[in-house]
Amino acid sequence: MDPTTIGFLGIGVMLVLILFTGMSPGLAMLLTGFGGLLALHPPQSFSALLNGSVGSEVWTVFSNYGFTVIPLFVLLGEVIFHAGYSDRLFRAAQAWFGHKRGGLAVTTILACAGFSSICGSNTATAATMSSVALKPMSRNKYHPELKCGSIAAGSTLGAMIPPSIVLVVYGLYTGQSIGKLFAGSIIPGLTLTLLFVLTVKVIIWRHPDWAQPGVRGSRKRRLAMLPQVLDVAVLFAIIMTSMFSGIVTPTEAAGLGALLGIVGCVVRGKLPRPAFVKALTATLRITSMVFLILAGATVFGRFLVLTRLPFMLTEWVTRMDLAPAMILLFMMGCYLIGGCIMDALAFLLISLPLFEPLVARMGYDLVWFGQVICLVTTLGAITPPVGVSCFVVAGMSPDANSAQVFRGAMRFLPAYIAVYLLLTLFPHAMVGWLSGLVR
Repeated sequence: MDPTTIGFLGIGVMLVLILFTGMSPGLAMLLTGFGGLLALHPPQSFSALLNGSVGSEVWTVFSNYGFTVIPLFVLLGEVIFHAGYSDRLFRAAQAWFGHKRGGLAVTTILACAGFSSICGSNTATAATMSSVALKPMSRNKYHPELKCGSIAAGSTLGAMIPPSIVLVVYGLYTGQSIGKLFAGSIIPGLTLTLLFVLTVKVIIWRHPDWAQPGVRGSRKRRLAMLPQVLDVAVLFAIIMTSMFSGIVTPTEAAGLGALLGIVGCVVRGKLPRPAFVKALTATLRITSMVFLILAGATVFGRFLVLTRLPFMLTEWVTRMDLAPAMILLFMMGCYLIGGCIMDALAFLLISLPLFEPLVARMGYDLVWFGQVICLVTTLGAITPPVGVSCFVVAGMSPDANSAQVFRGAMRFLPAYIAVYLLLTLFPHAMVGWLSGLVR
């Protein structure tokens, strides 16, 4: 069997393991990669497994100092979560915007943006904000499509707002500056958030009976809620400012953020010992999952390189003589489909060995390309048939089924399309301007 056929067969086996057996993406990539290496060169591959050269390659990835940023940012997010700041973010936003018709949906989106910027996980944000926001919106007679759709769509903002774990892994894998990636994601992330808010306003304009206005809080109460979210705002500002100014590296910024988050929560009495233990346990679990995916992607990527599939794909596209915009649309379609069926990070690492050489050959800026694929892949989290965030929200909503949640989430699709068009038409204004300021 020729290497190309083995390569396609390996990709098929990996997808079957992920989709139909429930195996984790990292383990599926690891097993498929090892199996593919053995199938390509049985004597050499078996020798490589015995003398540890494959293990050495994985260890080289794990021992990369830059990857320290992942557990540190995860720890920061878990500490913030277990200290109860998700509730405080929602209550503060509710005090300022909840009295307007549709205000609770706007509140949910803004709270999702604030929480996911620290948490960095679509599913964690969807679960957390569902537990916080569903009951208040139900009390104000919100339509299931509006309340569930706003949570599901809002949960995807984490990949677009720094510090994003997806962007961290992308930057380390492609050799791009994490600081530049974070800076480049600010305008697209804020634009997407504002367009989500505008979408809620349009929905309420078309269906005024889908929500009842809440009770207007006093000015004193609204001002009293601000200090409850000041900690998160100051912490975010310190991390971003120190990193973008070049005073500290992204890893040092993550460590500083984790330390300040723990100290601040302890001083305020918001992080008792049981909550801190839960935060550490969750950090270990999430970090282990991410590093298993990295290990699997390393072995699977080596397998794909030996099959020469990435180079064949590049040569095939070059011979077709298509416009770069058409090739980019094809890749975005692949990322959209991939984001529907598996975790965004896992599909990103599966696809990069195939697409990165092609993107580099076409001359696209890899910092800009990182923002585009983060946008499109995270859209997959709310796209049928396997939009993970939608199923999380549906599972936690007693009066909405999966179909209603998907319909509600799809009402936010024009916002994604608008940001994609802005990224394509104005790459410098959307990404290059701020990323170019990072030292």
